[in-house]
Amino acid sequence: MRVVIAGGGTGGHTSPGLAVAARLRAVGVDVHWIGSRQGIEARRVPEAGLPFHAIPVGKLRRYWDWQNVPDLAVRAPAGLAQAWRLLRRLKPDLLLATGGFVALPPALAARTLRIPVVVHEQTSVPGLANRVAGRFARRIALTFPLTDGAFPPERTVLTGNPLRPELLGGVAAEAARRFGLDLAAGPIVYVTGGALGSHRINRDLGLALPRLLPLCQLIHQCGDNPQTGDLAWLGERARALPDPLRHRYALTAYVGAELCHVYAAAALVIGRSGAGTVNECCQLARPALYVPLPGTSGDEQTANARLVEATGGAVLFPQVSLTPESLVGAVSRLLADRAGLAAMGERARSLAVPDAADRIARLLFEVAGARPVSGP
Repeated sequence: MRVVIAGGGTGGHTSPGLAVAARLRAVGVDVHWIGSRQGIEARRVPEAGLPFHAIPVGKLRRYWDWQNVPDLAVRAPAGLAQAWRLLRRLKPDLLLATGGFVALPPALAARTLRIPVVVHEQTSVPGLANRVAGRFARRIALTFPLTDGAFPPERTVLTGNPLRPELLGGVAAEAARRFGLDLAAGPIVYVTGGALGSHRINRDLGLALPRLLPLCQLIHQCGDNPQTGDLAWLGERARALPDPLRHRYALTAYVGAELCHVYAAAALVIGRSGAGTVNECCQLARPALYVPLPGTSGDEQTANARLVEATGGAVLFPQVSLTPESLVGAVSRLLADRAGLAAMGERARSLAVPDAADRIARLLFEVAGARPVSGP
């Protein structure tokens, strides 16, 4: 059996596909990936040992932008044509679309070639690409129950959102060793804004460092966005700290294979509430302070954060309320109740589906009408 996975652009669209790919390969399935040259998948998919095929992509925008013209007139048709040629050559039994604008051309090409399509939706508010692909997909795998009628209910299956296997089994002491921190010197807080980092979170956190670091130790994944210059600015802020505080702050542009250890060490996670971060925190029972990115499609990040907050598994902190002072106050209140934080993490775990990768794998075999070498 051969499966092509299409999707990417962000970790939220990439990580679930990698988890499913690992499960499929374990039972003898040949897995290929179609993605973009610029998305996070272009690095992470080859790192996972999967054949990766890059196509030109446009972006689906629901608002006017001059980039709509070349995207819709040039890149999107070119991506569709290249995806069609790839699928015609690969002859997969099925295509799994994980979302992001790069997933739509392969899904449309698969439809013309009569290749079955399954969509996986990671968020509580479906994106435009998945809404379009969902119109002709054989099945739509959902992370959360949806009530807005985005997909035909008779074709939806609640599977949950898979966790990459490599995020399991982290060791807190290993994170402390790698980042030069001391587990006995106070709680560790992990701050992340996604692969490129969050400019707003980076700047407010940087200004709050002198008041935050007496409360906790920080591992800060800030990205390396040349447009914002946040990495260099934060480095200057760190070097200006008094010596005792400087050693409580670990700044890094990107967290790679050590992420499992970072999560194991984190008493609290601060970050955006994209599908990837929310799923990881829920699966790993990490309490979180979510600052949703305003203006996302359907305000999906706010919807994600609200869903976890409703279970008592996180605190939603609107960006409009974010200042260095308010950030210090929120972290101080949360860290003051360590038992409450641990309970918050367990409540977040109640939203996770630990066998989500197996559920999606079984769904793919069902749609393809195939049997695994040894059933998932």
